Amino acid sequence: MKAEAIKLDGAAAGSVELNDEIFGLEPRADILHRVVRWQRAKAQAGTHKVLTKSEVSYSTKKIYRQKGTGGARHGSKKAPIFRHGGVYKGPVVRSHAHELTKKFRKLGLRHALSAKAKAGELVVIENTDLNEAKTSALAKQVASLGWKRALVIDAAVNENFAQAARNIETVNVLPSMGANVYDILRSDTLVLTKAGVEALEARLK
Repeated sequence: MKAEAIKLDGAAAGSVELNDEIFGLEPRADILHRVVRWQRAKAQAGTHKVLTKSEVSYSTKKIYRQKGTGGARHGSKKAPIFRHGGVYKGPVVRSHAHELTKKFRKLGLRHALSAKAKAGELVVIENTDLNEAKTSALAKQVASLGWKRALVIDAAVNENFAQAARNIETVNVLPSMGANVYDILRSDTLVLTKAGVEALEARLK
């Protein structure tokens, strides 16, 4: 499939041939869902923690005698049934990550790119070269192009472009090796440079 390319100022910059095996698939929600779940689970901190019976700071003295009280037998105020006692089976520090094969992750990225192409939310630009890192100038260009919550992917991101885009809330910039399903799907406009298209196709073959 072919896609028309533009320059940052909106002028035409020829066309680009997009690989149908990467940009022309019928997007499957189940594949995208599994990959996004894997990404978010891997990013989850898992640092939630409660104090167990052995970790609570409290006296270890037997609270009352074993027999003759008419009540249940208790030896420690740290027991979970008491106020200020330890928590039973509460959350502990752990990793939430689970396995997903590299082959399936690549498949998910292909479907994410295809979903953007099918929805008409894919834009191809010639390059991201800027002579100077001016945020105000880039913000005007982005507004004139009508990009909303754009993700820009390039093979090697231009340093001036990256600096200029850093303070624009609606523009996110990634190198092609950092392209991922979650960031692609949450963007309203996916912007690929010609070099970025070549790099993604080489990565996903």
